Amino acid sequence: MALKVAVVTGSNKGIGFATVRGLCKRFDGVVYLTSRDVGRGKKAVEELNKEGLKPEYHQLDVTDQKSLETFRDHIKSKYEGIDVLINNAAIAYKHAATEPVAVQAEDTLRINYFSLLNTCDILFPLLKNGARVVNLSSSLGHLSSIPSLELRKKFKDENLTIPELNKLLQSYVDAAKQGTQLEEWGDSSYAVSKVGVSALSNIQQRLLASRNIKVNSVHPGYVDTELTSHKGPLTIDEGAVAPLYLALDADDSIQGKFVWYNKEVVDWDGKRAAEHYS
Repeated sequence: MALKVAVVTGSNKGIGFATVRGLCKRFDGVVYLTSRDVGRGKKAVEELNKEGLKPEYHQLDVTDQKSLETFRDHIKSKYEGIDVLINNAAIAYKHAATEPVAVQAEDTLRINYFSLLNTCDILFPLLKNGARVVNLSSSLGHLSSIPSLELRKKFKDENLTIPELNKLLQSYVDAAKQGTQLEEWGDSSYAVSKVGVSALSNIQQRLLASRNIKVNSVHPGYVDTELTSHKGPLTIDEGAVAPLYLALDADDSIQGKFVWYNKEVVDWDGKRAAEHYS
């Protein structure tokens, strides 16, 4: 019987690291901890080794085509495919960042959305029938983060294609460069990128449903990580609860959903309930 394989991108620290830890404890197969920086990745593996856990390691920079292809070829040569793919790698500019809005918009969308999409384009051919994909979103990835009613209609269109979504998100970057983004898009490039990830997850589910592949987006909670400047009240292990639930435990009926850190399925394009966003 072929070994099962789980892959977590950007997993040398934070929620990704805790997700690898959780998978190592429960997943019946090989778990890949990946990172852009080899030294940091191997140090993370050593930390888990001290806990008696034994993830595999491979360098993976989601912004680098050659790195993605090298990783794909490695998995193809060693295994029959991927059973669990958790797209965790992301960035967020701090509130005090001095980079111009145009730079922040381009960088944030390039890494959080377009690089995630490219990762999927390269690794999805390796997904086994019945595989599970978990795309890390955010509470800001809820559709209500977009002020414009017209834009929200476009994002939730059930016939929206990936090329159309790409064009929509590129129009945000273009607007940010012109300084005209605030009224329709709001003031957060991170929110726009994560709305894009949530919308992409819905499209991917439609495209992969015939193979019984489950694709979901998840808000892991406000977690104490470098990305949140360590302001989040949740530990990284608490932040890994919902991604692990979707990867290992969720009922097969949960597909194309937006899932909260408490494992609750939230209406992505519905009213933004106060109890969910306090």
